[in-house]
Amino acid sequence: MSYKKANNLLPAELIALIQNYVDGEYIYIPRRKDSKKSWGAGTTTRNELDVRNNNIYQEYLSGTDMETLSATYYLSLKSIQRIILKEKRKSTNI
Repeated sequence: MSYKKANNLLPAELIALIQNYVDGEYIYIPRRKDSKKSWGAGTTTRNELDVRNNNIYQEYLSGTDMETLSATYYLSLKSIQRIILKEKRKSTNI
């Protein structure tokens, strides 16, 4: 997220009105509901996690135990269990 100068974007009357509520403070103006992006839509993180989770599941199916996967991927045992269950459910719904 980058900051924009209000003086360059907003009319002086609106800036004066906003200053009645917050004077010299940073404020966050959320997106409109119709223009919100889903998590990971602006980066490759979601795809990278999908690939990682699929790799974890394939290694599990190949016989790697959960403790080894936990150490290999630096994740808690509970996270590995959650990923395996999620991937298993995905593969059975196809």
